[in-house]
Amino acid sequence: MVDDLLYPLIVGAVAFVLASLAEALHARRVRRVAGLAFGPTRRPHGWTLAAPALRVLGASAAAWGLSTLLWLEPQRYEIGTEATFAARDPEHILIALDVSPSMRLVDAGPKKDESRMARARVLMESFFDRVPLEVCRVSVVAFYNGAKPVVVDTQDFEVVRNILGDLPMHYAFPAGRTKLFDGLAEAARLAKPWNPRSTTLVVLSDGDTVPATGIPRMPPSVRSVIVVGVGDPTVGKFIDGRHSRQDVSTLKQVAARLGGAFHNGNEKQLGSSLIADAMGLEEQSVFQRLSRREYALLACLAGTLAYAILPLLLAAFGTAFRPGVRRFATESESSGTKEPGRSSIAGASARSSSVGTREVGQRRAAAGIE
Repeated sequence: MVDDLLYPLIVGAVAFVLASLAEALHARRVRRVAGLAFGPTRRPHGWTLAAPALRVLGASAAAWGLSTLLWLEPQRYEIGTEATFAARDPEHILIALDVSPSMRLVDAGPKKDESRMARARVLMESFFDRVPLEVCRVSVVAFYNGAKPVVVDTQDFEVVRNILGDLPMHYAFPAGRTKLFDGLAEAARLAKPWNPRSTTLVVLSDGDTVPATGIPRMPPSVRSVIVVGVGDPTVGKFIDGRHSRQDVSTLKQVAARLGGAFHNGNEKQLGSSLIADAMGLEEQSVFQRLSRREYALLACLAGTLAYAILPLLLAAFGTAFRPGVRRFATESESSGTKEPGRSSIAGASARSSSVGTREVGQRRAAAGIE
């Protein structure tokens, strides 16, 4: 690891020294022919003073980036295999699912024509579509009159979708009152050995018969909690001789006591910002999420672009002096009286002969010769 960091730095430093020496030699040669290159002022435009530094930095960045890519081990991107999890620590999605008979009442969804369990499945399908499943493992804890883990750290999301379907898991518990806190306690026990801040806990329930005290404490592995309510919060339906509806106020209290967020999922999907905050997708900036490989690619791109574009800019905007042959218009051309069929050379000869005749006449007059 030390060599992977040290060798590219050495290559970049060598490139910096060699490029600096080359620029010093180049500047010495340019000073000798400054008059020919930049005209009478012997000076280019002011911005060109940055060109030597840009070339040196570009050569150093390209050398460091290429040597870094050379020494780094090639990375293979494989989804759905153990190689993906070997590259980074997995994220955990822990679902605490209410499987009580009240979750089978049909009063959920925008049109109130879905069962509460079916609505919970739709919500979690949308949740899975917006999280990086290739680095996630899912666990499900079912609770009714007690709590039991159904699946732990699975990568087979079809199993999770089957659990969230019409699987009659309430038959695995004795009949009685729904004990949401038993489900939270089982979820806390399951998540305790996992890495700190690696788990997102999603609680799906209608909030029926939630006690006011006795909420369990979540372990350090739980980074965030989302409490999702399903079922009609206003009308509700009767079951087992009592009125059952989504207890919004109680679920909000549970979310607040767990330090999480509450979402009424009866009609609306989970917000993307809520999912991003819960999964820790926005905890780091863009540059913090980049690895050394990406920084090396950016250095190569910046260094090579500097060498490719800088000569074009210097040629086009480096100096206002433009050496070369200039064609100046003759007197007849400028006045627009050029006779057709006579070349500029003939006109010049005629003008020179007339000038010579006038000079001879003046000399003869001065000598008194008629």
